[in-house]
Amino acid sequence: MSRAIAVVVSLSVLLGATLCLQADDNRPNILFAIADDWGWPHAGAYADPVVKTPTFDRVARQGVLFENAFVSAPSCTPSRNAILTGQYHWRLGYGANLWSQLDTRHQTYPQLLEDAGYFTGHFRKSWGPGKLDNWQRHPAGKKFKSFAQFLEQWPRDQPFCFWFGSSDPHRGYKPGSGKESGMDLSQVKLFPHFPDSDEVRSDVADYYWEVQRFDRELGKVLDELEAIGQLDNTIVVVTGDHGMPFPRCKSNLYDSGARVPMAVRWPGKIQPGRHVTDFVSTQDLAPTFLELANVPVPDAMTGRSWGKIFDSPKSGRIEADRDHVFTGKERHVLAQESPDTGGTPMRAIRTDDYLLIRNFTPDRWPAGTPHYDKATIPGVWLGDCDNGPTKTYMVDHRDDDAEHRRKYDLSFAKRPEFELYVQANDPGQLNNVADQAAYRSVVADLNDRLSAELKRTGDPRILGTGAKVFDETKYLGGGPRHPDSQKNRQKK
Repeated sequence: MSRAIAVVVSLSVLLGATLCLQADDNRPNILFAIADDWGWPHAGAYADPVVKTPTFDRVARQGVLFENAFVSAPSCTPSRNAILTGQYHWRLGYGANLWSQLDTRHQTYPQLLEDAGYFTGHFRKSWGPGKLDNWQRHPAGKKFKSFAQFLEQWPRDQPFCFWFGSSDPHRGYKPGSGKESGMDLSQVKLFPHFPDSDEVRSDVADYYWEVQRFDRELGKVLDELEAIGQLDNTIVVVTGDHGMPFPRCKSNLYDSGARVPMAVRWPGKIQPGRHVTDFVSTQDLAPTFLELANVPVPDAMTGRSWGKIFDSPKSGRIEADRDHVFTGKERHVLAQESPDTGGTPMRAIRTDDYLLIRNFTPDRWPAGTPHYDKATIPGVWLGDCDNGPTKTYMVDHRDDDAEHRRKYDLSFAKRPEFELYVQANDPGQLNNVADQAAYRSVVADLNDRLSAELKRTGDPRILGTGAKVFDETKYLGGGPRHPDSQKNRQKK
């Protein structure tokens, strides 16, 4: 039997089994699709002139597109922990760090849904990276080889909850893949903190190529749902876990690091074609899913359901008090010169008008130490920034002229305790005005609001216990090595 015929037969069996959930449980299915290192605004729905994302654009067109969606932390493990638990990452102990563990006392929405009668599962990257040997059940549900396998095992009298976790567009990339696919490098829209060079443009195009691969795979998943008559009974949420793996993006609290694409489709429940400007956090997903499934939301969850946003037929700002969002970062890679210093703790508040970042340890390197010969992990070099052509170009050309030096410093130099950026005239968030007299009251007000939320939610960093909770936690991973270090290792 050919593969094509086998697929048709398989889908026919599923279609014949049932076209809808049984009447005694008409709760919606939930499909959560998350890309790895996919940041805002790299999708056609956000008017990116090069990257092609027809599946994401379809979800946005047939549902709601969020203009101001942010992660709790721009780092894989804590970002995903926040999504699963519905809590700020700083409430999760050592789970606030990359390459860590998650304490089993924290409930996750897939397990709560499973306990309430949902059939749950995940594919590829869900939780992590880190170790899960302390969990009896996977926090994202049982692992499957594919979505098709999940559907084959899905009991038809239960609604399902599935986590589709892509490994795209995480590095590494095939050099030149974007250009070879036909992308016009001259049309690539660079973040203003990137130097404009062929190397950088090609690197971004290679990232786009992997974004497009994620979008194609998601399209196949939606096709499988449509083939068995379940697409319109399924809430489809598509997003990324943080910004692109480039300098001043991933592992940073600027929009280039903490802001993500977000679209939700749910026919008959969500008015299509809407663009919502409410500030939302990915920690809101857990309470949203639980509420829509009629499952009680645990008191520990700090996220807020999007139920009212879904119910509204309008675009724009739906809930007036969603005019800001909080983000933060603890340890990404163990990238400082001493293991005792941990990571680079920072917190931020983003509003329509401003971004305020508080750096709790201005003496540390926000992108990791550039001195790879002194790094805690041997050879790790600017460890909070993934290796790639853009990083290499910016380091190699930092002394070419004042502009190259400025962009290098924006990405890799140390930063003051407070950073303030004015959105109206600085959407790229390049010009820190925190020390200007005209903005002192703005800094004070935003810092008060930020501090109040951190205290309300029990952030150990603001309470003075962060060093013990976050910095002393064992790091379980590695980090990007300096090319010379790699050569030396190969010689040995």
